[in-house]
This record gives sequence, structure tokens and C-alpha cells, in this order.
Amino acid sequence: MDVSPVVPAASTPALPSANPLVAWLLGEGWSIREPKDLVLRLGQKMVALGLPVWRLGVTIRTLHPQYLGSTFTWRHDRPEVEEFLPTPEILRTERYLASPYAAIFEGAGGVRRRLEGPNPPLDFPILADLKADGATDYAAWPLTFADGAINAVTLAADRPGGFTVADLATIDEALPVLARLMECHALRSTARTILDTYLGRHSGRRVLEGRIRRGDGEDIHAVIWFSDLRGSTALADRMPRSVFLALLNDYFECMAGAVLDHGGEVLRFIGDAALAIFPIGAVVERPERCAQHVRACNTAIDAAADAAGRVAAVNAVRAAAGAPQIGFGIGLHLGDVLYGNIGVPARLEFTVIGAAANEAARIEALCKAVGRPVLISEAVARVARRPLISLGFHALRGVARPQELFTLPDTAGAVAVTAAPAAP
Repeated sequence: MDVSPVVPAASTPALPSANPLVAWLLGEGWSIREPKDLVLRLGQKMVALGLPVWRLGVTIRTLHPQYLGSTFTWRHDRPEVEEFLPTPEILRTERYLASPYAAIFEGAGGVRRRLEGPNPPLDFPILADLKADGATDYAAWPLTFADGAINAVTLAADRPGGFTVADLATIDEALPVLARLMECHALRSTARTILDTYLGRHSGRRVLEGRIRRGDGEDIHAVIWFSDLRGSTALADRMPRSVFLALLNDYFECMAGAVLDHGGEVLRFIGDAALAIFPIGAVVERPERCAQHVRACNTAIDAAADAAGRVAAVNAVRAAAGAPQIGFGIGLHLGDVLYGNIGVPARLEFTVIGAAANEAARIEALCKAVGRPVLISEAVARVARRPLISLGFHALRGVARPQELFTLPDTAGAVAVTAAPAAP
């Protein structure tokens, strides 16, 4: 495979720069907050400077549990930048292995292919596609970050004759500056991803906004979700570790997946239990009259029903394979909690604390005793105002007043009732 540098790599330009592309990146480009917008405006600036850029692609690799990074593609005949999120599986595809990206990520200094003439070299599949769309020239460079990570920039021209030597020199001189800008965006994206993955989307955003001191937090109303895996100790004792881990992940996908898909926030996994919330906002005296409270309570109930359905589907597959069934309990409660940082200054956790969170755990603990996988507190049922099955009043450990508990309608013959609203 013929892989040759476009031009020798340039060092970081001195300031100020006579290169108008460098000057733009250091000025206006530096103030652009999103990488997608940066690629859009960079492509437009290149055209405005007379560079024959028809297509611009920038690929940055970031730390993400699902994706390798992002590829942003701009074309001057389209109004928006397209973002592609490649998964690790793409690295095994023939199209990637036979692409300029593979060559660049393996250490090539650059790739240049002229696409005009009767028999242009189309040794990469992408080149035939670009030529069919009217491209006359193609160039790709490594975009190297400070830690040595190699990313990529690709350009296609549509002007007869393609890029001139001066065009390529102008672009090449700007690459170190573009690399620093994209590295800042990549680091910010990685930080957001890590916080979202390990803290949750809402909590991660608060931490990124600077709420990182012990005690930082706010009083909110929320529907608190507490779920637990039934018989986990016995399962862990008799199953190989890898098999039990697979079961645990199946269970969490059903529970946490339902919470996330319905807009909730998974705060923490506690062994085989999960604590989550459906945040509402400020505490109000009459939650049954608040549209946000009504929506959150109904959404949490929908998520619990969804989780139960997911477990049923997984158990059907497990039963066919002769594998142990997944049993679970979910407790839902509504109340005011402190949403913020607790712990020691050197090791904090963003979570919820308060009586309502403790009561949600107590409610879930009764699932086994009453023989129902989902228990809903009187407070949630009253605000949701939807058909539920009353299971009567039950004492909660550590709570003075017995609470009426509800569950989802099912086929057990119980009569569905609607929790009575509080007196006006």
C-alpha cells in the first residue's frame, strides 16, 4: 500500500501568525464551544479563504464505554455537520481495515491521492465514492494530541487540479493548532462521559458545573426507586463467578435500563441493589396538584412496569436454557431528599439522603413478605392517580406510622383501585 506524507509536519506556529487559517483558529475558533460547530465553521472558513475544500472530516478518539470517539463530516453542499459514533466492532470490518484511517492510526505520516485523470489510484474504497461525487483530490493527516494519541483530519477538493502545494502548506501549518483545540473538546467529552457513566447524567452535570465540595447540594422532591435482586447470596454461592456476573448484568440491564429509558437517574449500585431517582425539583406542599410531580410519579410507575416486563422476557430465555430465574423487588416512594455530596473531602459521592430514601428501601424489603415484585407507597399512588392494587397497611421498620402500599395491576384477581387524593 502506497502511503506517503502530504508535506513534512510543521511545528507549532509562533504568535501572531501570517497564516490566516492559524489566526482564525487562535481567535474565533478558540471560542467555539462544541466540536461539531468548530468543524462546521472551519470548513466554511477554509472555503472563504479560497481553499478548494468540498468535504472536511475530523475524527477524535475519546474514552467511552460504547464508542471509540466521534467523526465529524462537513460538506459545503450540506447545511449541517454529520456526527458518526463508531463502535469497537468497526475495527474488524474490511472497510475500516482498507481505509486511510487504518493507515494513519498505524503511523502513516499522511495520505494524498489525486482523483482526476483516466486511471487515478483508488486503492482505498472511500476514494471511489468521493470521485463519483465529484471530488478531484484527497488528503488525510494525523492529528496528534499532546499525549501522543493519533486522530485524523481528511479533506477532499472539487476544484479542477485539486489542492495546490500552497493550499496544503496552509492547512498543514494550522494542524497543530487544530489539534490543541480538538484535544480540549476531546478532554471535555471524556470528562462528561466518565461523570455520566459513573455518577449519572444529572449528577455528572452538577459535578462538572463545580458542585464538588462536601455538603454541596439542594433539597428536592423526587420519586425514589430502590430495587434488589432476590436470592443473590444463594446464586453467588452455587454459580461460577462469570455466570453469576452475567446474571447480575442481565438484572441491572432490566432495572437500570428501564430507569434510564424513562428519564430517571441511577445514583448508585449497592452490591446487587440499585438506588435511583426521578427528580422533580423544588419541594411543594401539594404535590398532587403539581404537574411535575404527577408526571414523575407516573413515569416511575411506568419504569417499574417496564422493568418487570424486561425481566419476564429475560427469564423466558433463561428458562429455555435451563438457567436460574431472576427474582427482584422494586420499591417506589415520594419525598423530599438532600441531593448532593456526602463523604470525606478526598472521597465524595453524589447521592440522595433523607428519610424518604430510607423508606424506599424499607418498602422494597417488604416485596418478598407480601409476594409482589413491585411496591408503591401511598404518597406515589396518591399523586399518580392511576389504577393500582391496594395491599393494605404495613409497618415499615423504623417508621412510626403504617403506610398503605400498592402494586401494579396483574392477573391475580385483586381489584385495582385508585389512591384517594388528599382532602383539599
